[in-house]
Amino acid sequence: MTLENQTCVVTGASRGIGRAIAEDLGAEGANVVVNYRSSEAEAHDVVDAIEDLGGSAVAIQADVSDMDAVREMRDRTERAFGGADVLVNNAGLTVDKKFEHMTREDWDTVMEVNLGGVFNCTNAFFDDIKAADHGRLINISSVVGQQGNYGQANYATTKSGLFGFTRTIALELASSGSTANCVAPGFVETDMLETVPERVKEKILRRIPLDRFATVEDVSGIVRFVASEESSYMTGQILAVNGGMEW
Repeated sequence: MTLENQTCVVTGASRGIGRAIAEDLGAEGANVVVNYRSSEAEAHDVVDAIEDLGGSAVAIQADVSDMDAVREMRDRTERAFGGADVLVNNAGLTVDKKFEHMTREDWDTVMEVNLGGVFNCTNAFFDDIKAADHGRLINISSVVGQQGNYGQANYATTKSGLFGFTRTIALELASSGSTANCVAPGFVETDMLETVPERVKEKILRRIPLDRFATVEDVSGIVRFVASEESSYMTGQILAVNGGMEW
């Protein structure tokens, strides 16, 4: 499943799932754009890790909710590696509150990044993906988008919205041979999960048939496959990487 000489843009790649995806793609020979918003040092650590494995990478700062910044990222990507072959829309944030306490600002903040950012990045790189020999759009959603989650009306809505967006872009890309798919992880061992109280984590764990939380590598391995040529006959799909949770 080599990705040698493929240019892969990974948003929100300075830590967590995004970092694992970037490093996994780099290990397969891809040229990786490590996008970050504010974690500059961490992003350069990812670049160093990829280069230590013999790969090529560059860190590019851009707030994905800012279209001008995203267009600049596209231009810098082209100057560094040429047009993008793979775009992984991973960047996202949460502002968790019960709906009765959620403000319109809380709602809009999450929408602007989690859906607005996906629009901006897909719009900026769409022509590259469509023209690529093996163009891939990969959106990172969540089991929360399938099940809903207490205190996350805004976040769950954005992650659910990615399903319809992915399916539609898959149809619009199909004539070019490029694909669009969505990876929907369950609960993953990241900084976000560490903030969840132990009693809540125990309750979640009881709902997972495999009886463990996902590692970031569980998710990045699936993304690596979707980015590869081997996935060329799969498009418009939601890949649930959740340990067997029903939805």
